[in-house]
Amino acid sequence: MPMLKIRGIEEEKILEVSTELINELEKIIKCPRDYFSIELVKSTYIMDGEKVKAPNIIEVSWFDRGQDIQDKVAKSITKHFKTEAMPCLDIIFHNLNEERYYENGEHF
Repeated sequence: MPMLKIRGIEEEKILEVSTELINELEKIIKCPRDYFSIELVKSTYIMDGEKVKAPNIIEVSWFDRGQDIQDKVAKSITKHFKTEAMPCLDIIFHNLNEERYYENGEHF
């Protein structure tokens, strides 16, 4: 169920690292591979009347797994995406509430 939404990173890079990234996250989080999703969000960013490059942001929506696991996930994501050409990579975690997450009409 961890959902990764990615902005500002080229599709080719995401395709290149996606298998290895999920392999690693699967071990860290201890949940099945088919629970993960990766979405490339293509948006237009504007500043001062001009289109600008999107910031490099990866948002992770999931059920809270504690600070230690979250830190490991952040380090794994950073390892797979951060390069010298990318001066900044922001990773933002959104903790979902199990009582508000429904699958087929039933909450977790």
